[in-house]
Amino acid sequence: MNVEIWSDIVCPWCYIGKRRFETAVSTFPHGDDVEITWRSFELDPDAPRRRDGDLVGHLARKYGIAPEQARAKQGQLTELAAHEGLDFRFDLAQPGNTLDAHRLLHLAADHDLQAGLKERLLAAYLTDGAPIGEPGTLARVGQDAGLDPADVRRVLDSDTYLAEVRADERRAAELGITGVPFFVFDRKYAVSGAQSPEVLLGALEQAWSESGSLVVAGGGAASCEGDRCST
Repeated sequence: MNVEIWSDIVCPWCYIGKRRFETAVSTFPHGDDVEITWRSFELDPDAPRRRDGDLVGHLARKYGIAPEQARAKQGQLTELAAHEGLDFRFDLAQPGNTLDAHRLLHLAADHDLQAGLKERLLAAYLTDGAPIGEPGTLARVGQDAGLDPADVRRVLDSDTYLAEVRADERRAAELGITGVPFFVFDRKYAVSGAQSPEVLLGALEQAWSESGSLVVAGGGAASCEGDRCST
């Protein structure tokens, strides 16, 4: 079974959803037969390489809320992440454009290193406070994931894998994906949002046993959409 997961690096719900999905796979009887493909999705494709200023202030302006409310939303997400064993540090986060990160994920896929790079990219942004749009950050994280530094430099210094990123995004539009994470199981069954491990396990079981047209479950669940993340 192939599970395609559309997500973005600067999406906290995508990291939570990743952990919940891993929990579901660990209890799925056919877990060893589940292959995961990470698909590209940019929540803010017009973002600068590095966004200056305070993240709380940016979120407050984006949502039209007070800074205290934005900080409270971050606190709620931090608590939820902790239940999944994740340490979110929004006070350190340095957001930026994620196109280059997605291009590196396609490079990693060609070398069977995509899973490790995806984990390291999410941790770099949401836990370590690394400037996720900076080439230096991406080069370091890519090397940590096992990629050849020369290959990483070649990709970052060119538009290599840009077509693959755009193909993922076009496919997302065809499937009606507007928020992430979004899980597609063998192109038969889909789940929207960072659902519970139980819901994701049910999707694995159903997709394993069924065939037919795509059915989307879990509408309205926690996700990020257009640089907005629900709580």
